Amino acid sequence: MAEKIFEMTREGYENLEKELDRLITVERPEVIERIKIARSYGDLSENSEYESARNEQALLEGKIAEIEKQIRFAQIVDSDAIAEDEVSIGKKVTFIELPNGEEEVYYIVGSAEANPLAGKISNESPVASAMIGKKIGDEVNISTPSGEMVIKIVKVEKH
Repeated sequence: MAEKIFEMTREGYENLEKELDRLITVERPEVIERIKIARSYGDLSENSEYESARNEQALLEGKIAEIEKQIRFAQIVDSDAIAEDEVSIGKKVTFIELPNGEEEVYYIVGSAEANPLAGKISNESPVASAMIGKKIGDEVNISTPSGEMVIKIVKVEKH
């Protein structure tokens, strides 16, 4: 079975590399040291510090493995190669929700980079996936968990 491709911006890819480096060079040694200290307390069967450090190590290793997978199967999207007025990963999109005209602005990024509180939505989200490939002036029907909505794309710009 083919692995999932993780589309992302160049910035998102570089941020993943930095995060992986930090986890491996800073956090991993800290957890290993905590395990070592906890082992020195003796009986491991009733050693909550040891158990806590081992759980933290398992979570950390899982996070490292996930980031390594995202980097290995990353596909960097070059938004410069896409028409200026076309929605894609790496572009900031302004749209109006119809009919009330409420304007919203989002930066479309890969799923590994998504941070809705910072205005970065995943290309896999219902809103972004419906807009990708559309152009300024297009009206787009979007199916969301809270129902159908219609938007009009009013601005597309490189982030």
